[in-house]
Amino acid sequence: MEKITDKIAALPENGSYFSLEFFPPKTQMGAANLQARLERMSRALRPLFVNVTWGAGGSTSSKSLELAELCQLQLGLTTCLHLTCTNMSRALVDDALSQAKALGIRNILALRGDPPRHDEYRRGDTAQGEGSEWAFTWAIDLVTYIRKEHGDYFCIGVAAYPEGHWDSAHPDDQSREFDLPYLVEKTKAGADFIMTQLFYDLEAYKKFVALLRGHESGVFKTIPIIPGLMPIQSYQILNRTTKLSHAKLPPAMLDRLDVVKGDDEAVKRVGVDILCEMVSSMREIDTTPGPRGFHFYTLNLEKVVTQIVERSNLIPPETPPEEETNGEDSIAITIDDSQDTLSPPQPAVSKNRRRLSSIQNAAPQNRVVVEKNSSSSRSKSRSYEAPDDEAGIPRDMINSRANTLAISEGQGDLGREATWDDYPNGRWGDARSPAYGEIDGYGVSLHVSIPQAVKLWAYPKSRDDISDIFKRYIMGELDAIPWSEEGLNAETGTITQELRKLNAKGWWSVASQPAVNGLKSTDKVFGWGPKNGFVFQKPFVEFFLPSSDWKTLQQKLDELEEVTYFAGNRHGDFAASDEQSVNPVTWGTFAGKEIVTPTIIEAVSFRAWLEEAFGIWTEWQRIYPPQSETAKLLKEVGEDCWLVNVIHHRYVEGSALWDVLSS
Repeated sequence: MEKITDKIAALPENGSYFSLEFFPPKTQMGAANLQARLERMSRALRPLFVNVTWGAGGSTSSKSLELAELCQLQLGLTTCLHLTCTNMSRALVDDALSQAKALGIRNILALRGDPPRHDEYRRGDTAQGEGSEWAFTWAIDLVTYIRKEHGDYFCIGVAAYPEGHWDSAHPDDQSREFDLPYLVEKTKAGADFIMTQLFYDLEAYKKFVALLRGHESGVFKTIPIIPGLMPIQSYQILNRTTKLSHAKLPPAMLDRLDVVKGDDEAVKRVGVDILCEMVSSMREIDTTPGPRGFHFYTLNLEKVVTQIVERSNLIPPETPPEEETNGEDSIAITIDDSQDTLSPPQPAVSKNRRRLSSIQNAAPQNRVVVEKNSSSSRSKSRSYEAPDDEAGIPRDMINSRANTLAISEGQGDLGREATWDDYPNGRWGDARSPAYGEIDGYGVSLHVSIPQAVKLWAYPKSRDDISDIFKRYIMGELDAIPWSEEGLNAETGTITQELRKLNAKGWWSVASQPAVNGLKSTDKVFGWGPKNGFVFQKPFVEFFLPSSDWKTLQQKLDELEEVTYFAGNRHGDFAASDEQSVNPVTWGTFAGKEIVTPTIIEAVSFRAWLEEAFGIWTEWQRIYPPQSETAKLLKEVGEDCWLVNVIHHRYVEGSALWDVLSS
């Protein structure tokens, strides 16, 4: 039940702390693996607090609260729940805050969230008599409301942007000075701490801190300013996140990464060096008295973050043992007369060496129980003996903090098992990974503002207009489509003609890759990983098509033994050639390594993406007035079409997949 600001105030003035951010995984297996990861990280790293991201409405918000409950109640971590306010009614905000209270959460990061949807949708989605409930447009509205309704119960944080918030509606106004009046208002409204957007430009952060600390209003004089840092997980993720956030990469930093950009392991190593250097430099940037904090956007990954906080000496020391009163602890056994049974002592372990319950460590150890100070024990047999006050407890606990830290850093066999999804992790990674399919943890989004979306895709009024959008994207005339905010890469450029033919049929592709058969890992287009290897790819393509076309295509695919497909629509209908199949479609062989399979397609991963893919149809639809011709078209298409993923296993023949689909 602790507030973040109280925990910061309790630290030594010259101390330091860090926090970690997590998001609800897309799959049930990912959630189970994240729990094991969180248990390990909480024990090994002991962050001051953790953040849980928020997905507005529906199952996403429920998953956020479930993850917050795990962190706060089960793991005992001080938890800060993100809460976005746009596109949320007052009733939904009230419900989220009441559930946070019920969980004992006293920390909220108040955010605006995605740009507001069209006002007509608000009225259409609101029950009768709730028209006034849509009261939130900006984060200050949420801060003000929380303070009004809950007083000082919640510790409230707000977001800030060291390089200025970029908004396509005001692209020329991305500057700290332009944002400052709004940050002043949020702080005066009741913010207790400030957490920044990710950045890599230390000079920009230095100017930002100086601007705030010296502001004439005085509201930033002592408020904690916590810099947000995103560890570098891969070159691709780095480029994507900095593009979305409009964070600048200093040329010197980019030069260091460019040298190793094809090798994810090397990128991570250089990235750890860069982040450690940033942490070291930032300790001196803010001269305001008080402990220094650092917030890490983990992307639900473990190894790199652990290495950074360990190397930067951010991990707090273990709690010192309690003083013994009389040299020996007496253990009393109480008798329950009503049941005529013995009740075990509480606690039944020595205070000078706190342990987990022996039930949790009940693996057979085959150790002889001896008196603690017995002189009969010889050094050669001590590994088979247990002092009487440690009976039933393994001599060297595998979950000691030192061992857990080594595992979190990826050391040894257990470390490799714990961080198995760390290298590499793309959209089509393994669905068992807590990080599967996410870039920021904020759920379904177009990743562009409404004005930017209209500029890109205008006002389609027919299926042909939608086909034209996909065609222009394939030809490089558009920088983004709703399902991808990045242009096509060089690899996809090798199958441009095949994709054009597919889209000409009204089958709109959203993901694809060509066949590759044993090219060097240093290949400029297809290469990845260490230099001493070879890479392979099975061709696949994923596309939307009309339901009438799907019936015909399915019959044909069912006749082909060398093809695997998964298909579904927004109504929950699902089809697959083999629902139990697991299909590595990208793999590499490298000297001294096991085969690496970074891209796997299976039913569980497809289903997780399926929900998001159709959610994007809705997000696209909602940037237009609901009665407009465009909105009606997008709704109709989203209701009718199927999403299909087709894999051809004959990767030695580059045209095999396209021959099937073109005929």
